[in-house]
Amino acid sequence: MTPVFARKNEGTLLTLHSSSVTICVLMTTKKSTGKKPLRKTSKKKSSSVSVSKVKRPARAFRTYPQAIKYLFDRTDYERQKKLRYNVSTFDLDRMNNFLKALGNPHKKIKTVHIAGTKGKGSTATMLGKMVEANGYSVGLYTPPHVTTLHERIAVNSEMINKKTMLGLMNRVQPVIEKFLSKDDGPTFFEIMTVLAFMHFADEEVDLAIIETGLGGRLDSTNVVNPEVVGITSISIDHQNLLGTTLDSIAKEKAGVIKKGIPVVTVAQDPAAMRILKKLAVSKKAPLAVTGKDIDFSYRFESSREDGPHTRLCLTTDNSRFEHLRVPLPGEHQAINCGLALAMLDTLKDKGYTFDDQKTILGLNEVKLAGRMEMVSADPRILIDAAHNAASVRALMGAIGQHIPYDSMIVIFGCNGDKDVRGMLTQLQYGADKVIFTRSNSPKAVFPSDLADMYTELCGKMCQTTLSLKAAIRAASSATSKEDLICIAGSFSLVGQAKDLFDATPTK
Repeated sequence: MTPVFARKNEGTLLTLHSSSVTICVLMTTKKSTGKKPLRKTSKKKSSSVSVSKVKRPARAFRTYPQAIKYLFDRTDYERQKKLRYNVSTFDLDRMNNFLKALGNPHKKIKTVHIAGTKGKGSTATMLGKMVEANGYSVGLYTPPHVTTLHERIAVNSEMINKKTMLGLMNRVQPVIEKFLSKDDGPTFFEIMTVLAFMHFADEEVDLAIIETGLGGRLDSTNVVNPEVVGITSISIDHQNLLGTTLDSIAKEKAGVIKKGIPVVTVAQDPAAMRILKKLAVSKKAPLAVTGKDIDFSYRFESSREDGPHTRLCLTTDNSRFEHLRVPLPGEHQAINCGLALAMLDTLKDKGYTFDDQKTILGLNEVKLAGRMEMVSADPRILIDAAHNAASVRALMGAIGQHIPYDSMIVIFGCNGDKDVRGMLTQLQYGADKVIFTRSNSPKAVFPSDLADMYTELCGKMCQTTLSLKAAIRAASSATSKEDLICIAGSFSLVGQAKDLFDATPTK
């Protein structure tokens, strides 16, 4: 006797007969939600081969430490004292071939490209938060890092985790080995940049915000075809690589300008602005300047509710922001925020839609490690990654505006490839006392050399220590409750300081 089964609306009932048994199988079908899947999937072809006989490809790395050691064993220009800046050392052909061998992940995502001397990370972070607040998935690539390598790559404000990094390293390792066999292995920064592109492509981000590492023209990130280019303030930096004059540095930074791609920048030194305009015209790239082509202004104020802060106004045909509170302290951050808003406005012409209220909410969530960050209350210790003369000048001014203190001791250490004399000159205008120390970077200048230069420049007395811990002990013993200790000069030094006061592990 054949059994009777009730039919389900969501499935199909099949009854299979054999000579000895009747088998009933309910075939169900899932209702469509109408939503796009997070990741594209493809149907796998059936195989008659037993699962037990299928060999998985061997993994080069079984543990995260193995993968990271392999990564750090690659050529790392960020840590080299002497370096030639040319098309052989910084080879975009190698970068393009590397990407091609991995399926060109950078061509699978829409991007924004940000170059400049100072403010790149702040501008990128503010833009990312505003776009994310409007419901878009956002990738963020911001080298260098303060404490952990994972800071450089994030999706929707979440740093890449160890498991994902391990998986990506196993995917790129065979390709790296092929290039190494031809004596043309990719560098540490090239690999990190490729990992970022791959992660963003895997996550199918709606927009990836890409910050340059060094210069622009020959930078490994300069392989993208972005929706918009942003160029922050240009000043003297990396003279041994980019040139000793502002116009030579500007030429390298402006190398990210692409044919027909809109460019947004801030008010620049006339020498730098001439270069930007000339290249934009040659590339037929529309160039807009905040405060000139874009109605932009800002002012510093203090209120009982918000304390000392900066507010800005920015108006375009598509946007209108009035008396918007800048989330990060300092007038220089108002300039960066204005650039981020102007880039956001340009994205509207590319099909992105943004609600002003959501944009403001996103901006209010911005927090940035190592930028005027208070890491200790007693004694009061502030860290900032200012690492060129313009940034140190901006830092001294921002501290004076935003933080009350009786006396300030600056613990300072920098790298030799920077404008050292320029930074030391700016220190004297804010520091009551300076303690020179050394970070763990191979490029770090010896404290005694910094002290000699500082005394020569301004005639002021200073102190030296061989370690950051010793510098902090010396500063702490000489301060009262109303005094301030500021640690600045390089990402490496600030990262070490943050590690001393923040033990949050990486996932």
